[in-house]
Amino acid sequence: MEKYNQSTALLVMDMQQGILKNYPAARGPLGNIKRVLDAARKKNVLVLYIRLALRPGLPEVNTNNKMIGGLRDRLGNNSVEEWMQIEESIAPMENEIIVNKKRVSAFTGSDLEVLLRSNDIKHIVLCGVATSGVVLSTLREAADKDYKITVISDCCMDADEEVHRVLTTKVFTRQADVVTCEEWCKLP
Repeated sequence: MEKYNQSTALLVMDMQQGILKNYPAARGPLGNIKRVLDAARKKNVLVLYIRLALRPGLPEVNTNNKMIGGLRDRLGNNSVEEWMQIEESIAPMENEIIVNKKRVSAFTGSDLEVLLRSNDIKHIVLCGVATSGVVLSTLREAADKDYKITVISDCCMDADEEVHRVLTTKVFTRQADVVTCEEWCKLP
């Protein structure tokens, strides 16, 4: 595994209040993500926050899409803006970029690839919720785009612990390095 460098970006994905409400166990990964954020900032690693950002009335949501099709029902009468707010305990600093996406992958409907290219990023480090959602989709697309990829396993979580385990120990390792928070934070 390579050390921190200027061609690395940390992607903190879907850590928004509306999504985290569906993952009560996410409190564990939040502490690890905070540690990773602190380490990345000390090393001047580019930090990008990725969030699912939708308009009021959710015109982007198609009921045919099984991942986000039921969002209208789940969102209920809550404000879209409130639902999109990033978890306060790991909120972006003033100079950090929030990338708005329209689907599960961090690349779909966003300017993520432009930001990565503009900053000469070759290596992306992934964390977020859910392992079987944004992490899997982003990893697969990033691999096809020839990025070096690291997944911080204990900075990700899924509603199904077995799915998380299989993805991080068997599936992701085919296209990415999979490490723990502690291992990643120890890198020079």
